[in-house]
Amino acid sequence: MSSNQLQRGLKARHLTMIAIGGSIGTGLFLASGGSIHSAGPGGALVAYIAISLMVFFLMTSLGEMAAFMPVSGSFSTYASKFVDPSLGFALGWNYWYNWAITIAVELSAGALIMKYWFPDTPSILWSALFLVLMFGLNMLSVKGYGESEYWFSLIKVSTVIIFIIVGVLMIFGIMGGEAVGFHNFTKGDAPFSGGFMAMLGVFMIAGFSFQGTELVGIAAGESEDPARNIPKAIKQIFWRILLFYIFAIFVIGMLIPYDNPNLINSDITDIAVSPFTLVFEKAGFAFAASVMNAVILTSVLSAGNSGMYASTRMLYVLAKEGRAPKLFAKVNSRGVPTNALLLTTLIGMFAFLSSLFGDGTVYVWLLNASGMSGFIAWLGIAVSHYRFRKAYLAQGYDLKQLPYRAKWFPFGPILAFIICLIVVLGQNYTAFTGETIDWGGALVSYIGLPLFILVWLGYKYTKKTKVVPLHKVDLTNEQS
Repeated sequence: MSSNQLQRGLKARHLTMIAIGGSIGTGLFLASGGSIHSAGPGGALVAYIAISLMVFFLMTSLGEMAAFMPVSGSFSTYASKFVDPSLGFALGWNYWYNWAITIAVELSAGALIMKYWFPDTPSILWSALFLVLMFGLNMLSVKGYGESEYWFSLIKVSTVIIFIIVGVLMIFGIMGGEAVGFHNFTKGDAPFSGGFMAMLGVFMIAGFSFQGTELVGIAAGESEDPARNIPKAIKQIFWRILLFYIFAIFVIGMLIPYDNPNLINSDITDIAVSPFTLVFEKAGFAFAASVMNAVILTSVLSAGNSGMYASTRMLYVLAKEGRAPKLFAKVNSRGVPTNALLLTTLIGMFAFLSSLFGDGTVYVWLLNASGMSGFIAWLGIAVSHYRFRKAYLAQGYDLKQLPYRAKWFPFGPILAFIICLIVVLGQNYTAFTGETIDWGGALVSYIGLPLFILVWLGYKYTKKTKVVPLHKVDLTNEQS
């Protein structure tokens, strides 16, 4: 194995769990309650189904490109090759920054969760411990990351499956007292209690819940037999989204009235009001809060662990392609880009420390700047896939030769692009709907967008890059 190469250490089971684990997190365990409270159970379901559809098309688009060209910097590399090198540059740095900041978010969240069991311990102690753990797992080898993510995800998946089974038994009165049936789902104006605008609000939030699903594309460059394993992981995504999100939200909506005051406060500092905890307690599990706290802790560690992996690999690819200093392309004997990992860890640590000093203003701005990043990456996937397929056909290739072919082209990527654009532009639509425009609120919500455009156009201007003509798109299947 060459000393400057990543290693193909991820097995099919790792890839599958990375794709699942990417979308199950605090968005499902905690924020789902708030969604049902504001839009009603029916409104929340419709919003999540629409976002699920978008994510499904995005993942099939990514799957087609990743199975054909498995590289670790997928979105950055695909955008550079199939669209314009300046777009690839901006997408790569955007994605690296997004996940490096996510590490800081998860360190803060992890410390808050530990306060449930150890209220008098200093937060920084837990955050430092979790940072060392994430760094250690990523430093081991790609197999170390894959294995830890497999077990983290397995805990989350098992919890959701048990929750759905227990919930269905409770709906029919087999557990937890009398059968509730459709009573809570249909009482009063329950199904769509908040009207269209509330549903639109949930639609915006729901997108964040699914961020991380695209990690399977980053992992493609280090997977065994990507042409076979990536399609396998992608094909299961639709059923997983259906099972884990749609069924879980349906069960919560059936069992907990939308006007239950506990659903309003769904936030990470109060585990007792997680809709999962409420349902498990109703079923008679006295230890529900403690168990859910542990599950949410694994979610947070999983997100931080994945963030460190994704941003490290993106920085490595940027360096390899000459868009970041060459020292970040250095790989150790175990196939780990150590310098890229060290810088990513330091950025995550400094961003976290900024939350402790002053009033945390710097931290809030860093966080807001990364809020749009995941959606921008998704827009990049849709555009890249559209151009990839057009170039593939323009150069005379046969679609039957693709290891995996996304269904419903070009409808899929176009629909995903439109829905994603609506989510991006509508993030804080309320800032513009009042009597006066809330420019401060708008700036906080949208800061990531002008930053991305600035990097994109800045690179385009300095390097004089152009959109690659379809017949000149480089379709050589090189591996990173």
